[in-house]
Amino acid sequence: MAIYPVKIKSNKDLVSLIAKVGADPRSVAYFVPKREVFAFWIPDVDFRAAAYLKQEMLARGGDAVVHRNVIDAQSKYSNVLLIGTEGQYKALFPKLEAMSCWGIEKIRKELAVSFKKYFASSWKLPLPRGRFLNLKQGETKIMGILNATPDSFYAGSRLESIADLLKQAEHMLETGADILDLGAESTRPGADPISEEEEKERLLPSLQSLRKEFPEAIISVDTYKGEIATIAVENGADIINDISGFSLDDKMLEAVAQTTLPYVLSHIQGAPKNMQTNPYYNDVIGESLDYFKEKLQRLQDAGVSAERIIIDPGIGFGKRLEDNLRILKSIQSFRSLGHPLLIGHSRKGFIKTILAKEDLQSRLYGTLAVSAHCAQEGVELVRVHDVEATHDVIKMVEAVREAEM
Repeated sequence: MAIYPVKIKSNKDLVSLIAKVGADPRSVAYFVPKREVFAFWIPDVDFRAAAYLKQEMLARGGDAVVHRNVIDAQSKYSNVLLIGTEGQYKALFPKLEAMSCWGIEKIRKELAVSFKKYFASSWKLPLPRGRFLNLKQGETKIMGILNATPDSFYAGSRLESIADLLKQAEHMLETGADILDLGAESTRPGADPISEEEEKERLLPSLQSLRKEFPEAIISVDTYKGEIATIAVENGADIINDISGFSLDDKMLEAVAQTTLPYVLSHIQGAPKNMQTNPYYNDVIGESLDYFKEKLQRLQDAGVSAERIIIDPGIGFGKRLEDNLRILKSIQSFRSLGHPLLIGHSRKGFIKTILAKEDLQSRLYGTLAVSAHCAQEGVELVRVHDVEATHDVIKMVEAVREAEM
């Protein structure tokens, strides 16, 4: 007799195992809330609230990690790590409603919102001409990078003519690209900004040619300028991909509000020219989430519906090596925002640092490793130069993950 551990990674796995046991299929609804343990980090909690949270989680079979001096009131504040199943959290919320002291009411509200949004798993984003971009956690789509720039950080992605652009776009679409992302200004670290007029002169011929040649393709335009975003939409763009989170051009928020298209909201510290000059975070996850919450509120106030927004944590945009790695390791933390996720990591500097690969041509395997990690984590979109190789990696990862138990 072989007794062995089983890692139940999804509800599909659970259903498969329940069927193998021979249990009543109606029991699935009973076991799903017990399948997975979730941890939530709550910073700077009043010590009395921390003790209360621990007590209430323990009463429901969960737990909470608090500072060692909470018990004797020597620490007036404590970070709290809640640990419990879906069912235990759902049992906790009604009890917290009865308490309004020590900041518990605020904790309950924010925890309940984060908890609910964490379980969002599919989105239907509206596109022009009655089309939709359907995104689902666990089905990673590919955004292929097209550069109408003479100075993109990766020379292999620079396209010297419209004919080259169309040839590359066709190859990407044939080998697995779900979206074509067209940029006309380099935002590599240290890049100087260009004028709106120059960006427009680079962008429009390429965009118009792509739209004419591939009328049904989903085309994203990579720009942080509001005027360029508006022009792009008028000329066939389907998605606005803004690396700045509308922080580099006041017109961008208005431009986004005037469309009904998906908008990629990205995190950045600084601007491309200076973003890698000594970036610093005390807690890159917490600070990024605060940034996104503030930006999402401003988008809501401007009339931008939540269903249009994609979140990009901004790998390499004002981040140290350890920040990039922590974002990738903690990507599930961004699920608490309730939006589909995009990761843009292709051939970036953090891969160079880890692998000691100065030559961008030699960073493919490192890029594919990160793409595989993103696919395993269920990230909805990855933005890459090497579409065909990425497609094969994702297909293999998803095949293993979806295999029967």
